Amino acid sequence: MTNKAIIVQSGGGYDRVVIGERDAAAPKIGEITVRLHGNSLNYHDFAVVSGIWGPKEPRIPMADGAGEVIAVGEGVDTFKVGDHVVSTFFPTWESGEPLVYGFATVPGDGVDGYAREIVTISKNAFTLAPKGWTHTEASTLPTAALTAWRALMSDDNLKSGDTVLVQGTGGVSIFTLQFAKMAGATVIATSSSDEKLERLKALGADHLINYRSQANWGKQALDLTDGRGVDHVIEVGGPATLDQSMIASRVGGHISLIGILTGLGGDLNIVTVLIKQLRLQGVLVGSRCQQQDMIRAIDATGMKPVIDKTFALEEIVTAFRYQESNRHFGKICLEM
Repeated sequence: MTNKAIIVQSGGGYDRVVIGERDAAAPKIGEITVRLHGNSLNYHDFAVVSGIWGPKEPRIPMADGAGEVIAVGEGVDTFKVGDHVVSTFFPTWESGEPLVYGFATVPGDGVDGYAREIVTISKNAFTLAPKGWTHTEASTLPTAALTAWRALMSDDNLKSGDTVLVQGTGGVSIFTLQFAKMAGATVIATSSSDEKLERLKALGADHLINYRSQANWGKQALDLTDGRGVDHVIEVGGPATLDQSMIASRVGGHISLIGILTGLGGDLNIVTVLIKQLRLQGVLVGSRCQQQDMIRAIDATGMKPVIDKTFALEEIVTAFRYQESNRHFGKICLEM
């Protein structure tokens, strides 16, 4: 089967994004064929498409894809034709401790991704999607949602009554807010926009901090916990925000290092790390089993993702330019 695909030429860059075609073979042993209906945008995809981390050879971008199974190969008993499915970020990491180094196996980076109509691939590259979710909604899960889930539930066993600090209104931060409230935690949310802070409040945020008007927002977060400090920080800013995250943390607190929005390197205040006995954990998405755990929790609670705007597949460059504008609140998606 020949199907439409978005292709990023070697090196990347918006001017090197073209619409082409790719064949989708019949599924072999252990494979499934999926008709894709949705993608969601992440910073990692932006880096590939825009040329920041452009591919060395022509590549179909997008790590997040969701759709419907239209054929199954021999030996596949976990899926059937008609199942609604969603992709996995690390198809080779089934469960247990992190096993994957780098992006060689990641769809849309080391291998072709899901900005196309049909794909035939290993059954381990997908899981069942949440019940009752549209394909577009399901496409928001593999990168942003799973990163938030792993950071809270797998790496640090979030429990009711804990306090979580989230930064900004991107996909990871909003999913963190939703999962934290699902578990009965208190959430402190930060943003540079009062309008976005009000939207975070509507989603359940308990305390709001505008970090543009309150530069020492770490101290403000500390005060909101009566000086104890927050249990978990979802650190998406990077070098320019880490100091404030450490100030906000309790003794023995957990900081999930996820984003690099303010750069790739900087000074680390070792004294604060030592005195507070902080646990700094790098988080790069999660395993297939963690994704299945997350989806079971979603099915049990009925939560839905926050989607800001949806574009047609052919409008992929327009969608990434919109992401660059930082006007969005939640996820940006593509639909086929």
